[in-house]
Amino acid sequence: MEDFYSRTRLVLGDEGVEKLKAARVAVFGAGGVGGYAVEGLARAGVGALDIIDGDKIAPSNLNRQIIATLPDIGKAKADVAAERVKSINADCKVNAHSIFFLPGDESLDFSAFDYVVDAVDTVAAKVEIISRAKAAGTPVISCMGAGNKLDPTAFKVVDISKTSVCPLARAVRRELKKRQIEGVKVVYSEEEPKIMPHFGDGERVVGSLSFVPPVAGLIAAGEVIKFLAGIYRKY
Repeated sequence: MEDFYSRTRLVLGDEGVEKLKAARVAVFGAGGVGGYAVEGLARAGVGALDIIDGDKIAPSNLNRQIIATLPDIGKAKADVAAERVKSINADCKVNAHSIFFLPGDESLDFSAFDYVVDAVDTVAAKVEIISRAKAAGTPVISCMGAGNKLDPTAFKVVDISKTSVCPLARAVRRELKKRQIEGVKVVYSEEEPKIMPHFGDGERVVGSLSFVPPVAGLIAAGEVIKFLAGIYRKY
C-alpha cells in the first residue's frame, strides 16, 4: 500500500527516509524563495521545520509566493506557511516564528537544527544567520539574489567565494570576509540583474516573476535533502 513516503523511498531508500523524518531544519524567510524551500522540505518528509519570517502576506506577493493567496492577505507568512506544511504532512512538527531575525537576536538555538536555509533579503540578517550557523557547527545554505531575473536555468550551487555578477552575493561575501568566515554554500544566479528604477523615498523596488525565485528555493531544498539523506555533494 502506498503512503506519504512511497515515492521518496524509491529514490532515497528506507534509511534516507528515516534520516529525513528525524531531521529538524530551519528556514529563514518564507517568501518567493523560502516558501518553495519549505515546500520542498515538507514534501520530502523532513520531520521538523522551523519557519522564521516576520512579514505579512501582501497583494504584491501573489505573483510568485507559493503561500500567498487572496484569502491570506494580511496574515503572518510564518503562520500561513506552517498551516500549509501541516496540510501536506501531518506528521511534520512545525514551529512558526513571526519575527524578523536580526543581529543580536538570541531567541533561536542554532545548535538545535540539523540544517539552516537562509532565504532572507537583507545583508545584515544573512550574515548573522550564516555566522550563527557556523558558530553552532550547523550546515547552512544561503540563497543569493533571485529578483530582477528572467533565466531560471542560471542558478548554480557554489562556495560564495566563487560567485560573480550577483550584487547581493558580493555584499555578503565582503561582510563574511571581515569576519573571517569561509566555506559557505550558496545558491546564486549567473544572470546579470535587470536595473530597475527607484520609487518613493529612494527605495529600490525589486521586480520578480513566478518562475525564477521558486527554482532557487527548490535547489536549496534539494541540497538540504540530499545532505540529510546521506547523499553528499559538496558544491
